[in-house]
Amino acid sequence: MRKAIGIDLGGTNIKGIILDETGKLIHQDRQATGGENSGDWQQNVKELYLKLQKIANDPSIKLGLSAPGFANEANTQINFLPNRLPGLESFDWSKFLGLKTAVLNDAHAALMAEVSFGAMTGMKNAILLTLGTGVGGALLLDGKLYQGLGQMAGHIGHSTIQSNLDDQSILGIPGSLEYAIGNYSIEKRSQGTFKSTYELLAAYQQGDSFGTWMWLDMMRTLSLAICSLANIFSPEAVILSGGLTHAGEQLFKPLQDFIDRYEFRPNGKQTQLKKAHFEDFSGAIGAAAFALQKI
Repeated sequence: MRKAIGIDLGGTNIKGIILDETGKLIHQDRQATGGENSGDWQQNVKELYLKLQKIANDPSIKLGLSAPGFANEANTQINFLPNRLPGLESFDWSKFLGLKTAVLNDAHAALMAEVSFGAMTGMKNAILLTLGTGVGGALLLDGKLYQGLGQMAGHIGHSTIQSNLDDQSILGIPGSLEYAIGNYSIEKRSQGTFKSTYELLAAYQQGDSFGTWMWLDMMRTLSLAICSLANIFSPEAVILSGGLTHAGEQLFKPLQDFIDRYEFRPNGKQTQLKKAHFEDFSGAIGAAAFALQKI
């Protein structure tokens, strides 16, 4: 039975897992990333890897690493990540860890977890949307992770929803989906009424008129983005992950109602709307799944 270690490098935590090729989770662990400017995070990754390697006790084990940024074409390192985790760009993980390492973007890793062992199992064409501070995403096309030119495919949050808005996303896109529904912009969008999406959700649940309008407007905006993606890619499903999905039916019910209104469904074709199976450790699980496939 082949096994893999998956490590997910985040700004706050480093998460690691051991799993086998059936998706059985053998062990999971995490530790703090450390200061971005100190260089500690490289050593912390190595420390966690060595700990997992000792537990696995398997000289043939595969290794995958998930991180923010754009991977290179060979998926051996992160090539582009400005202004975060200095030293990550072009860092040779295989040399540093002493084992060939498959490296990929964190949203791409989350998709690999779902397609390998989760909500996308058996699908050929599907889209993952991560809904939290901003909006990320990844594409499964013809049964394969689509990384695109420069490995930047899936930045769905940086698509324009309302082009006359001056607010630009970090990629320079005005009126982006990320700005329209991301947690980072909620205080500005609500004129200071809500400090977080969780506060907005609470107001919606309590029947607050302004909160209800804002929440349902977000659901309508997201539904239009999903229907647009369905028109472009014709996927079997759109999978939602991230902190916003903790709203449960408060998210999925109005969102599905709007999709039912706007989705084009020739011959009864309908895009499934599903919640991601994996949450906190999805990047690490996807990195391990990718390593089993790639190495």
